[in-house]
Amino acid sequence: MKRSDIRNVAIIAHVDHGKTTLVDQMLRQCGLFRESELRGECILDSNDLERERGITILSKNIALKIGGNKVNIIDTPGHADFGGEVERVLKMADGALLLGDAAEGPLPQTRFVLRKAFESGLRPIVVINKIDRPDARPTEVLNAVFDLFVELEADDATLDFPTIYASGREGIATTDLAIPATDIRPLFDAILMHVPPPEVDAEKPLQMLVVTLDYSDYVGRIAIGKVIAGKIRKGQRIALLKPDGRRIDDTVAQLHVFDRLGRVEAEEVSAGDICAVVGVEAVDIGDTIADFEQAVALPPIKIDEPTLDMIFRINDSPFVGQEGTYVTSRQLRDRLMKELQSNVALRVKPSETRRDEFHVSGRGLLHLGILLENMRREGFELSVGKPRVITKEVNGKTHEPIEYLVIEAPPTSIGAVMELVGNRRAECLKLDARGEMTHVEFTIPARGLIGLGTRLMNATSGQAIVHHNFYDYQPVRGSIPGRVNGVMISTDTGRTTAHALENLQERGSMFVAAGDQVYEGQIVGEHCRDNDLPVNACREKKLTNVRSATSEKTILLRPPRQMTLELALEYIEEDELVEVTPGAIRMRKGMLKEAERRKFARQQA
Repeated sequence: MKRSDIRNVAIIAHVDHGKTTLVDQMLRQCGLFRESELRGECILDSNDLERERGITILSKNIALKIGGNKVNIIDTPGHADFGGEVERVLKMADGALLLGDAAEGPLPQTRFVLRKAFESGLRPIVVINKIDRPDARPTEVLNAVFDLFVELEADDATLDFPTIYASGREGIATTDLAIPATDIRPLFDAILMHVPPPEVDAEKPLQMLVVTLDYSDYVGRIAIGKVIAGKIRKGQRIALLKPDGRRIDDTVAQLHVFDRLGRVEAEEVSAGDICAVVGVEAVDIGDTIADFEQAVALPPIKIDEPTLDMIFRINDSPFVGQEGTYVTSRQLRDRLMKELQSNVALRVKPSETRRDEFHVSGRGLLHLGILLENMRREGFELSVGKPRVITKEVNGKTHEPIEYLVIEAPPTSIGAVMELVGNRRAECLKLDARGEMTHVEFTIPARGLIGLGTRLMNATSGQAIVHHNFYDYQPVRGSIPGRVNGVMISTDTGRTTAHALENLQERGSMFVAAGDQVYEGQIVGEHCRDNDLPVNACREKKLTNVRSATSEKTILLRPPRQMTLELALEYIEEDELVEVTPGAIRMRKGMLKEAERRKFARQQA
């Protein structure tokens, strides 16, 4: 039986191809909102970090009424590091809108999300977005999308996909470029026509797969998912089935269905609709909410394994506790365990050697960087080590994660790009000219990407466009050169002085400004040579009664290099840590004392 009054559609694409902007226009033109209800751009990006960075991090559910039909829309992240979110929420969808930029065409994440859509049995509607760009080439992009479908072994019915040409910013869509677009109505019509209604069996016992968790301070955990079979009612006794076979009996306290930008309470939800269940406290992502009498589990969610590992430990610097509220290992452990409940692509394992240390694994540097940024904003202080890739044994050989890397750069910079990427064991697959830029595709070890972004931007004067995505596990390709320069390490604790920094800036670039608080063992600058240099950045000018010709000399200091969290994580080496606090990002040596570092170096030799 098909439930024709509902459509469940996910919007998938590469980062910055306009998913959230397109949803904005769908909200504005559906006729359900006053203008005062929809303020600003990217309405669904409600998280502070999402607004600051201009990217979607968490998937969002909304529901619109189009022509008497309820359309549940799922907005998904576009960045490769949040692929775990995409994999989960596609379980709720019966159809998908695949967006492609009319100028850039399919990029690595387009390939990833399309593969996941095919694995979930979805037949996407292709939306060529941003047709108002001056460099748009919609026909070529459509051909590239078709080639991608063929490459991913789509069947004949899927290859006969409907195409919509749209501009999310302008709020227009059309099925034919020869027909002038006036509004977004053709997109609404395509959703109703080509997204299949959910196939349901209302007479079967209840089955619902939990794909997302929300949390409320008032009611606790809220389970979100699509009802696959049967009905779920408020106050109903249910069986919660875990992937490991355990069964927990519970009662549904409240039911909510999605309505416009929020949720409304419901007495009953039938198969085919997406709902939120309140009152099932032991619920986790991947669990099945089943009928109490005839409990049958659904297949659990399979998520790709993490590829990057980092050490999270308590902050033990001399400045500990000055800025943060949560500084103990117990608080750090509780926060990481809480994150595990909703972040399914994350793994946390306590260290076997230190009680205050945890091995945290994620899908990429941005995935772990967003977690750290959220923690520091919540008041946590911690130290994190250098990111390491996760290898695995295949037939007795060590394999490492390989990424698919796409770079667009000016033709004058391609030589520098090829040298930089080639040194990191990359293999070039494709090179062609696209307008004023040159488009190059590589496969590169994931460890080769750590620290590459900054160097590429420097080599191309900030003009490079870089995208990457997980590709495969392959045999280890060999060593990759590390950081070329050494660092300057403070030997004193106190405030830096202009007098000291004036002399030090001749030895390299500084990370601190005059008047900043530093401590012994903190990294205060980059040395111009390959060795580490202990320096006193707090040295004051000696005052005497003797007049000096240089006493009135003006000190000119260059501005310090600003290190963001991601830049600092890319920069550090194995024996260094990044100190993350609500007020500062500092880099430091793992061993703060100069004598301890020398003793350790002698033991290693």
